[in-house]
Amino acid sequence: MASYTEKLTLGISKILESSPGISEVKFDERAPAERHLIVSWEQRNSCFLPDDLKNFYLMTDGFLMSWSVKLDDSTVQVGSMVINSISDLLRLGGSSVYALPNAPTLADLEDEPEEEGCLEQPHFDSRNVIFELDPCSSNGKVCLVYKTSESGGAASDPEIWFLDRALYWHFLTHNFTSYYRLLLSHLGLPQWQYAFTSYGLSPQAKSRPEAHGRSVLYTSLRTHYTAC
Repeated sequence: MASYTEKLTLGISKILESSPGISEVKFDERAPAERHLIVSWEQRNSCFLPDDLKNFYLMTDGFLMSWSVKLDDSTVQVGSMVINSISDLLRLGGSSVYALPNAPTLADLEDEPEEEGCLEQPHFDSRNVIFELDPCSSNGKVCLVYKTSESGGAASDPEIWFLDRALYWHFLTHNFTSYYRLLLSHLGLPQWQYAFTSYGLSPQAKSRPEAHGRSVLYTSLRTHYTAC
């Protein structure tokens, strides 16, 4: 019977642990979020968590798994998969960048017109309510994005978007379940979210440790699924 960790990671933890060259697979096993904390979050933010994300928090209050590779007699962490806990699911935007009167806010960046035929991008003003789902090791932010309804409340079907370091938005998935599968399938490789941007991975993400990790993992995954 599959273990709790194996079920929660959809089998990825087992693949990592059995892959040659992969070392120190770490999984932070967490208790479920207490239901009253979820209710409190919804009341405080005037938003209802989507059912899939709420059920996730009722299984585990956040998610953290990392893995490393052996390289030149040293161990280098390559992959890191993170979902913020309910207490760290914090709202973005609205506050001043500087603690000064009339200081600029993120909403002041709203100066580019929408491209016709494209998905409507998130906004830092009253049109959206945005929460940080994953800090992406300071390489951007994966966000839970609610649209504001005509009545002023937040819609109950938020999308998942990636905010890069230049503060440009990139669509990832329509729901949390799809994003979670996407996160696991990319194994937490550095800056994997940039694969969903027009400019792709940075040279840093293609550097030796990360490239080595990709090579080892893709070989292991190919072997695993060929044998299935």
